[in-house]
Amino acid sequence: LKMSHGEAVVKNIIHEIVQECSVRGHVVSDTLAAFMVKAVVLDPRNSFNVDRTLTKQDIQKLQGLCLDKLIEKCSPSLDTLKMQVYFDTNYTSRREFLEEIHRMLESGLSPMRRDITDSRVKSREEYNALYHKIVTYILLRSGMGSPTDLKTMQEAKAALQSVFPQTDLGAFMVLLKRDKEQQIIELTMTVTGILLFNKASKMGEHKTDFHKLMPTVLNEALPVINKRIESELSVSQSLAWKYTAVLEKLTESVTQPGEGGMSMILFKQALYNVRQHEVFLKLLLLIKKQDACLCAKHVEILQTELSSQIKLLKEIVQLKAAVPTAKVFPLFRALSKLWSGLQDEAELLNILNNIMLNLRPFLASQGKIFSESYLDSLLEATEVKTDEQRKTEFSDDHIVPAEMKMLEWLLPDTIVNLNNLPLQYNGVCGYTLVSRDGLLLPGNPNIGILKHKEKFYVFSSKKAALKFSSSPDDFIAEVAEIAKVSPELIHLLKLNQQFSCITPYSEPRESLLARHITKCESSTQTDIHPVETNIVNVYEWNEWELRRKAIQLADLLTKVTHSVQTEQSHMRRENATQTWLPKAAVCQSKRDGQSSMPRPQAYLAGLRGQRDERMVKTSLTRSVDE
Repeated sequence: LKMSHGEAVVKNIIHEIVQECSVRGHVVSDTLAAFMVKAVVLDPRNSFNVDRTLTKQDIQKLQGLCLDKLIEKCSPSLDTLKMQVYFDTNYTSRREFLEEIHRMLESGLSPMRRDITDSRVKSREEYNALYHKIVTYILLRSGMGSPTDLKTMQEAKAALQSVFPQTDLGAFMVLLKRDKEQQIIELTMTVTGILLFNKASKMGEHKTDFHKLMPTVLNEALPVINKRIESELSVSQSLAWKYTAVLEKLTESVTQPGEGGMSMILFKQALYNVRQHEVFLKLLLLIKKQDACLCAKHVEILQTELSSQIKLLKEIVQLKAAVPTAKVFPLFRALSKLWSGLQDEAELLNILNNIMLNLRPFLASQGKIFSESYLDSLLEATEVKTDEQRKTEFSDDHIVPAEMKMLEWLLPDTIVNLNNLPLQYNGVCGYTLVSRDGLLLPGNPNIGILKHKEKFYVFSSKKAALKFSSSPDDFIAEVAEIAKVSPELIHLLKLNQQFSCITPYSEPRESLLARHITKCESSTQTDIHPVETNIVNVYEWNEWELRRKAIQLADLLTKVTHSVQTEQSHMRRENATQTWLPKAAVCQSKRDGQSSMPRPQAYLAGLRGQRDERMVKTSLTRSVDE
């Protein structure tokens, strides 16, 4: 309930901002207003305390700041934010684009299909009108021509009559609605294949003629779209290089606050604007090149299928009054599926082309503030380096991982898919961004890629790499602070996750800045069987089953059991014996020993008798030689 109230407050703030902008003559989407609220709250210059809730005065201040920024005239920063919001809301994956194309086509034709399936005809004129509606629906659904073209209508009607004569309308009318829709789909595919076959037959059997069967959008737009995108990309890159050179020149010299500082801010905003435009154009160009290759493959498949199937159809149809539908209808439907695939590619290219054209107005502000002649006058004799020149300038001076044992460094030679590596800050040098007050310089992976906390960082020079690696956490925090002041950098440098926790709503006992949810990648490995299995087959969990078994055992005490033995099994049993082989054993015991040495003997005389008589000791020991 608390969160629902907070969400209501947020929606109310956004709604009031959008409404006020509309009153002042500015069309602002809810998405842009919500992002601007987030940007204003993040900016430390606005003094919003994220540790306390928003008061009524804070909400009024927040709305005022957002309005001032949203109605600001000639602001490259606002144009960049608008460009990011537009691209995020209009660009999606290829699969979702195709799903949207199919949904729009179905929604546009569903009223006509419903009119066909719900018709109740009685007169001949109504039958003719219904048949004409079916032909019109098939042409619109297949995209084989305009229903206003009389010749196209006649060809489509003739193709439909060959598979669905007008006399079959009576049987069609009694079908269920679901069956009617299914039959219309099958008729559309079959008639589309017949029309393609007829056009291909008129052109001849040469493969070089089959490109005329491609949708008009592919024939006209495909060769031009890539050149147009490459041309606009070249202009944006040239402007980005010039703005970078100007900012390098300004940041190297000491500028006083005032007009020079204001120009520095505008130059940075203009640089961010053209860099964001460059990123989007590169993405569109990559997608379109992939689609162009896919279209070329489809065209090649279509040509191969057409050439083989036309020959097969001619062999089947030639000199025959009647042809089995089981043979030719699958071929016609296969042609129709290929044609539908080409139409999807054409519509997808058209959508991407419109996105590219709609990005162009977001460059207007920086073009009005800084003309190319003004930039050239500022640069004078200064060399304007391209991104490739900057990368090759320090390619030879790279990090030696063996010398930096405390940190993990990667070199391009040791990485398999370098282009797919998710580089932080969208490949921009983080050290230069901090040390040069927001200057964007592309990083050079050849110098070395720093892996810090499972994230990858590139740098514009070896010096920048060493400085950043000395205290990476401090530089990462500094980059976040710069992004708070320039909110367009959040999307440009792909810092969305870092600032995804802002929830600007006024709620009692709720903080403006929600806590980060701590996340980490972890893995756990356990033994397959940490404890030896001990499956007791006679285990029974049911208490009543245990009671039943106990009663059975108790009954056995009063029962006599009988055994039966056959003659074949009499006195037979399995027997196993284990023996130990004898072995020689020895034993050592204690025994007495003696020597041949003489035993000492002595005779004592004078022990008895007179008191004053002396004792005489005489040795009686035999000699050793005896």
